[in-house]
Amino acid sequence: MKVLKDILYGVGLKVVSGTTNCSIATVCFDSRKVRKGDAFVAIKGTLTDGHKYIDKAVASGARAIICEELPENFGNDESVTYVEVDNGNKALAIMASNFYGNPSKNLKLVGITGTNGKTTVSSLLYRLFKKAGYKVGLLSTIKVMVDDEEYKATHTTPDALAINEYLKLMNEAGVEFCFMEVSSHGIHQKRTEGLVFEGAIFTNLSHDHLDYHKTFAEYRDTKKILFDNLPKKAFALTNMDDKNGSVMLQNTRARKYTYALRNYAEYRARVLENQFDGQLLKIDDNELWTKLIGHFNAYNILAIYAAGDLLGLEKLEILRLLSELDNVDGRFQYYISKKKITAIVDYAHTPDALKNVLETIGTLRTGNENVITVVGCGGDRDRSKRPVMGNIASEMSNKIIFTSDNPRTESPTVIIEEMEAGVEPQNSQKVLSIENREQAIKTACQLADPHDIILVAGKGHETYQEVNGVRTDFDDFKTVKEVLEKLDK
Repeated sequence: MKVLKDILYGVGLKVVSGTTNCSIATVCFDSRKVRKGDAFVAIKGTLTDGHKYIDKAVASGARAIICEELPENFGNDESVTYVEVDNGNKALAIMASNFYGNPSKNLKLVGITGTNGKTTVSSLLYRLFKKAGYKVGLLSTIKVMVDDEEYKATHTTPDALAINEYLKLMNEAGVEFCFMEVSSHGIHQKRTEGLVFEGAIFTNLSHDHLDYHKTFAEYRDTKKILFDNLPKKAFALTNMDDKNGSVMLQNTRARKYTYALRNYAEYRARVLENQFDGQLLKIDDNELWTKLIGHFNAYNILAIYAAGDLLGLEKLEILRLLSELDNVDGRFQYYISKKKITAIVDYAHTPDALKNVLETIGTLRTGNENVITVVGCGGDRDRSKRPVMGNIASEMSNKIIFTSDNPRTESPTVIIEEMEAGVEPQNSQKVLSIENREQAIKTACQLADPHDIILVAGKGHETYQEVNGVRTDFDDFKTVKEVLEKLDK
């Protein structure tokens, strides 16, 4: 039990009706979970408004209601305290942090943001520091780790209550460092308010989430908030080869650091060799062989190296540990069949990510291998990127199969048609459209000759496909591997 006035510390209060010197069992923003003695925070969400459920929360025994708009009957029940705030999401995040004892203050929390690379950078930083002998936490798209304990991830950035609950568990487990993916949605919805960051890393920015943010400038500026809110003692690390990299450093109070492959930066790297089993990099006059392939991974490795240095690891030790790290599931994950057909599964679900992967494949080709790309686009997401991805896939592949990704509540046929609209006339003969994703992957495998390369893009690590709110088991890597194994017999 916590006292309400302590939970509300740091929250801007407009109106208070009732006492704040009362005990609270827990904090909720889902009225279905409210029990006697809880504080209910009414959130104006994208799908529904929590203010509609205030009466339900009171009926379930809520001791306090925190909201942006007080209900008409707010003073009638003296057993319930009503608190009006400017922003329910921000209030929830600060209250969550206070309720769990401000756990981010007790470890070194590093946020990673950007369009692409967040999962790879955060996951590999987790593995790097584990190998260095530390107790480490991870909050990522793929999973949540409390040192060695694994929890299933549901969002890139969990809700504020979940974040602080995980951080509290990390405190109890003695975790020293935590690496956290920070999405633009999470920042915009104030889920990271109240957290104390040791540092932040910016990877890159490209076309994504414009269904939510409406304009690229709004998307960029939302990412920038993470850096704007950093304390003076924190570090801000940004990719100077991205034109938005310097924007992230404007107005931040944190110590500023940069990394790059092309431009001047504090941390620089050069790609010396690039092949299917890895690449050779030169970092700080030292050569590093890494199992991660492609220029986009060279940036990821450099960001990890810089962050490790800024967090106090010895540089040569970082390089040694980096050489031991394997790729992250669903990020340029590949399988080579007995017939020498190479299948690559990658999470590339934005135009820039798809282009990066296909460019990397292009640099790895040694002769006349065909590149066969299987790709779709998610439903209920940014529609404007569909024709762009269709164009990139058809320009940079020998054969393309457009298929279903996670259509969610949209028609898979319509999504595919919108991808087809981006294909130039001279590339139209390369294109097949097969709505069923499993059949599309099978067809790609059947079309492939020895030494050809199959790229299955868009879902990466995901082990499900979502159609009309129902998730069914589906794993790209497992599927393509099983098909190629059957063709080998």
